[in-house]
Amino acid sequence: MFDLLGLSAQHETIYRAMLQRPDLNVAGLAEHLGVPRDQVSEALDVLADLALVRLAPQGDQARAVRPQAGLTALLARVEAEVAVRQRQVEETRAAIAAIATAHDECHQVTEGRVLDGVDSVRDRLVELAHAARSECLSFTTGAAQSPDTMEAEAPLNQQALQRGVRIRNVYQESLRNDPGTLAHARWMTRLGGQSRTTPTLPMRMVIVDRATALVPLDPGNPRQGALELRSPGVVAGLIALFEQVWLSATPFGEQAAADEQGLTPQERELLRLLSAGHTDESAARKLAVSLRSVQRMMTSLTERLGATSRFQAGVRAADRRWV
Repeated sequence: MFDLLGLSAQHETIYRAMLQRPDLNVAGLAEHLGVPRDQVSEALDVLADLALVRLAPQGDQARAVRPQAGLTALLARVEAEVAVRQRQVEETRAAIAAIATAHDECHQVTEGRVLDGVDSVRDRLVELAHAARSECLSFTTGAAQSPDTMEAEAPLNQQALQRGVRIRNVYQESLRNDPGTLAHARWMTRLGGQSRTTPTLPMRMVIVDRATALVPLDPGNPRQGALELRSPGVVAGLIALFEQVWLSATPFGEQAAADEQGLTPQERELLRLLSAGHTDESAARKLAVSLRSVQRMMTSLTERLGATSRFQAGVRAADRRWV
């Protein structure tokens, strides 16, 4: 119990015995506890060094110091050492931040820098996760995250939340169909993260401390890399985009509510995509669902509209202001 104070289990046992039986000398303690006398003597030397006992001049008798004084003093010393260590950690963290800032200033332009390839993006996200102090906002596109990605992100997210960083993430509605991503989102919610879902997202995006944003070089192929942006005006615009999507998204754990026409957000978004000229295939990619799911939704919508063809369904959806 008192390892932190420098006491082994045997030291603690002997100290407790001395408090209970102050009349016992070294030989009496050894007999009382059933341990060799030399072990008691060695333990008393350690306890004396820790100022928990006072040895008599002849060395055969010792008196235990009251725990309110002895143990409390030891704890205070440990707390002081921890405080010094914490200051050293913070100073080291500040030094790392200063070196990182100097490095960034030497290797990037004011507006941002290019991160080539997925590995560069992942490395930069790790750096930003360690540096985050107040907030992390993100869009996560696609129906599922890879197990490797979630496993790598989990400890970083947990550490950030424990430091008091507020994490908000918007997933696509289709994540509810992937057990692994769904379990990860639930785990994040239990830790204090906030998640919402929406049918479509404009792109992947991460914003840290309202100062640094990462967006894909090609929204259609995030593996090409990302652009790191620091321009206050650009970052402010991306934050506004996030907040707009966040307000209209469905809080995680709640079922997406149907609107006054009985349409779910995913159904309404599908109709919007098709009316804008998307094919079933491209609409499926935007919604991060299978082609069969899109066709199944359209069959259901066509039946509810009482239509016999896609064209007639489109006309009736417009008449009813579904699109």
